Amino acid sequence: MAFWNRRKSIDAMHTPHDEAAHGPRLKATLSWPHLLALGVGAIVGTGILTLIGVGAGLAGPAVLVSFGLAGLVCACAALAYAELSTMMPAAGSAYTYSYAVLGELIAWIVGWSLILEYSLVVSAVAVGWSGYAVGFLNGLDIGGMSLALPHALTVGPHAGGIVNLPAVFIIAVVTGLLLLGTRESANLNVVLVVIKIVALIVFVAIALPAFNPDHFHPFMPNGFGAPFVKTGVMAAAAIIFFAFYGFDAISTAAEETKKPERDLAIGIVGSMLICTALYMIVAAAAIGARPVAAFASSSEPLSLILRELGQGGAATIVAGAAVIALPTVLLAFLFGQSRIFLGMARDGLLPARLAKISTRGVPAVVTVFTAIVVAILAGLLPLDELASLANAGTLAAFCAVGVCLVVLRLRDPGRKRLFKAPLWPVVAAITVVGCVVFFLSLKPVTQYGFLIWNAIGLLIYFVWSSRNARLAKNPAEAA
Repeated sequence: MAFWNRRKSIDAMHTPHDEAAHGPRLKATLSWPHLLALGVGAIVGTGILTLIGVGAGLAGPAVLVSFGLAGLVCACAALAYAELSTMMPAAGSAYTYSYAVLGELIAWIVGWSLILEYSLVVSAVAVGWSGYAVGFLNGLDIGGMSLALPHALTVGPHAGGIVNLPAVFIIAVVTGLLLLGTRESANLNVVLVVIKIVALIVFVAIALPAFNPDHFHPFMPNGFGAPFVKTGVMAAAAIIFFAFYGFDAISTAAEETKKPERDLAIGIVGSMLICTALYMIVAAAAIGARPVAAFASSSEPLSLILRELGQGGAATIVAGAAVIALPTVLLAFLFGQSRIFLGMARDGLLPARLAKISTRGVPAVVTVFTAIVVAILAGLLPLDELASLANAGTLAAFCAVGVCLVVLRLRDPGRKRLFKAPLWPVVAAITVVGCVVFFLSLKPVTQYGFLIWNAIGLLIYFVWSSRNARLAKNPAEAA
């Protein structure tokens, strides 16, 4: 069977796990509260705590519209994910869906793009966490002794430093937590997510009394923008898109979910609803409290706003909460990254040793390998470049999921669907068109970087992966 026609069987995903063929199964220990916390923990992070400043610098007060557009596209993508994940409850997320619906070549491109997305998200969030951690330490004064770190150890070479040591440190800590076990890390994640949401509520409660509607004029100083225009609402939406995705990490936990037919949809859709509402409120409070120019270039915009309002104590609390709770994003995406690798390794597209499961039921080898790669990226590169390139990988995956939704509805309309996306043609169209427009709104260097990454991936696929794929060696297993 030619590689472009090889597809995984959806029915095979519902049969008992064959450990002899696919390696040890991951332990099913998660329920819907864990998934909801995993989604909220992944979504609410560097995007709202840090990138709100970058987005406001591109769109002005109209960054609220940017949040709305990015949220709309992600909400539609979330509905598509919810339908497909309950039909195909296996580790791998968009990669797995593409393999079953669009074929092996497209699945490889999607999986390779997801590797880019998850790696760079972890790196970008680690850099964002570093900004808040450094600000938090600088604000502490214990017995007249400052805890400030040397500048050279808090930023990469792009900013005149040597290495972003706090970013490397937090990746190491989260990796250690993941190696303890899935349920243990998920339980701690729930606690940290609550801390993070409380911190945002504190910010809104303090910022709203200082609300000044004059800060919203002019509302759209850089215009709406369009594809290939690098300022305005669309350019900001393409960056702020980073603030919304994360719910796709939930779908990578399908194999470890006790009742995937119910809990995956609750986690995916529920986390998007919670986070969209929270984002809009926080963004409006931030702009109302201070002019956009006051925080657009800050690495810790929310804490900066509070300090300028004379609330230094509250700023320290918010920064401290960010320092404590931002690692939930790292946890969610490192978790998801290892499961993407696991799915591709089981399918023979990556070396089989990456699918090795530890005695604690986690893919330890690939988790450690991923952590080393992302720590190097976080230690050396700036936040905005990491976030932009991560967006490109995500947009490719979301676009593929939208196409999968359409193809499967038309090819197999009678297949049982435990969750059905409402108005599926509209949902799919908004997902696909929105992702294409956002991709065209990214910086050219980001677009070229994404294309180069996939050119490397295709070379690997044709030289090694296509020949070693399970379906190449066992055509009878194909759909």
